[in-house]
Amino acid sequence: MFRSNCTGPSIWFMTLVFLGCSPSPTELAKEPRPIKLAQVSLPAQVPPPTEVPLDLPPDDDGYLFHDSHFHLTNYVQEGTDIRRFLQIMGDKVGRSMLCGIPLQQQWMHAGTGDFAPTYYTQTDAPLYYYSFTDAMIAHEYLRLTPEERKRFDPMITGFNPTDMYAADHIRRVLQVYPGVFSGIGEFSIHKEFVSSKIAGEVATLGNKALDRILEFAAEVGLPVVLHCDVNTPFPRPNQDPYIVTKLRALADRHPDTVIIWAHIGLGRVVRPVEDQLGMVERGLRDREPKNIHFDISWDETAKYLVGSPEAIKATADLINQFPKRFLFGTDTVAPQTEEQYLHVYKLYAPLLAKLTPEAKHLLLKGNYERIFDEARRSVRAWEAAHKRP
Repeated sequence: MFRSNCTGPSIWFMTLVFLGCSPSPTELAKEPRPIKLAQVSLPAQVPPPTEVPLDLPPDDDGYLFHDSHFHLTNYVQEGTDIRRFLQIMGDKVGRSMLCGIPLQQQWMHAGTGDFAPTYYTQTDAPLYYYSFTDAMIAHEYLRLTPEERKRFDPMITGFNPTDMYAADHIRRVLQVYPGVFSGIGEFSIHKEFVSSKIAGEVATLGNKALDRILEFAAEVGLPVVLHCDVNTPFPRPNQDPYIVTKLRALADRHPDTVIIWAHIGLGRVVRPVEDQLGMVERGLRDREPKNIHFDISWDETAKYLVGSPEAIKATADLINQFPKRFLFGTDTVAPQTEEQYLHVYKLYAPLLAKLTPEAKHLLLKGNYERIFDEARRSVRAWEAAHKRP
């Protein structure tokens, strides 16, 4: 395994490793050859991004985007009524994946007293897996009319990814609620401030239970939205990028599973330090695994990708060159207003303005439609062939 010469691996450098194009120490020592994409570092520390006035017109269908990453409920299983969410989507958002949160934040009175925490950073009390979230999402979805349901793609999340029975849970949910679910996720393997709080066995990328989940996803045609930090929160200098190396190995073991890497592996403190976009550009061009996609959801991701004019240009250049690999999502949790919901989209206005018409369409809608339309067809066919007696 190589060691990076930078103080911490960048997101695009780590994406390259994920794609299986790791440079050798000898290559790293060489003078870099000319590349198409500028070698631009994403900002390591940036102020909170500010919204840009929205003057980007919608596509011909009248919608601004489809949301590839949305949570109807929060960490205490409370959220937005689905009919209220339809009103919030209005004529701005065409379709949305629909998932809950697979974890419940425990309210430990000995720790917070009468203060009831609703988020994992508000208490040291543990998190635990909450399987009923899938029934809650199905219930909300089934309240809608058939026409309204066309705008949603519900996802299964209520399982423990360290449990060999997790795949059986997913199978059971599909058979109990046929015609409802289109995918799996978002669920987490390595996540800053979260993984260490979950009671029980720690989720890892090498767990056989995770392999069973992805094998079943491939069998049914369920796309998988996976949260896995690209690195540890505070890596030591020259630390091996073991997480992304294991993530690449996971993807190699499951080439028939559609994997959407949430947030490109970024987080609040899991951040890029130095960028090597030229190497990523070679990696995407030379060895492009067709089952891997990247979502740029979350305002914590946006703060890096639109953190400077150089970062905006470099990110736009990459998406323009490989437009079929990226999806837009908000990662909004139980929004109450249109303003809250569209916040992340507005943050990305400078990036969207630099995309080609084709890349912009694919990022905002086209890739969502391709992945989830195929998922609907495939999952419905599997359900028809595996009806419960």
